[in-house]
Amino acid sequence: MRASRTAPTGVERRFGDDELIVTKTDPRGVITYANEVFLRVSALTEEEVVGRPHNIIRHPGMPRGIFDLLWETLRGGSEMFAYVVNLAADGAHYWVLAHVTPSVDAQGTLLGYHSNRRVPDPAAVAAVRRLYDDLLAVEAQHSRPADAVAASRAALSAQLAAAGRTYEEFVWSLTPEGAAA
Repeated sequence: MRASRTAPTGVERRFGDDELIVTKTDPRGVITYANEVFLRVSALTEEEVVGRPHNIIRHPGMPRGIFDLLWETLRGGSEMFAYVVNLAADGAHYWVLAHVTPSVDAQGTLLGYHSNRRVPDPAAVAAVRRLYDDLLAVEAQHSRPADAVAASRAALSAQLAAAGRTYEEFVWSLTPEGAAA
């Protein structure tokens, strides 16, 4: 579990525009599969990630409120697109535009989650950083994690409501495809 104990170095790592990071987890978020791109970018080995919680790559600069929204959306049976900054085992960070979907069997039983991540547009990352910095500042005002998450979600909801959009609409407004629409 190296990445969770690693301090961020400030070094940004990128992967190819033509590459996808792919992981699969069980219903609890424990990694069952990671592709070569994930392993290379995260600076982890297959042995270090399979059987570990996906938050092994959680970056401290990623607001808890966004993850709370992600899990709420997934548990509701819906997919979600989100901008995420991750922490590699060597302290480097990398931004992704994640698409996370629940995986179900023919009877609708949840088997786990599937996530594809691609390189985000740099202008989108700049906009997301501003929002995430605001949310992190709100979270920092609370010593209890549950209070920090609740305050972050409230701040996110307020900012989105002021802009007249959902998080998904915010995400798509930042993509080149969404901005052109």
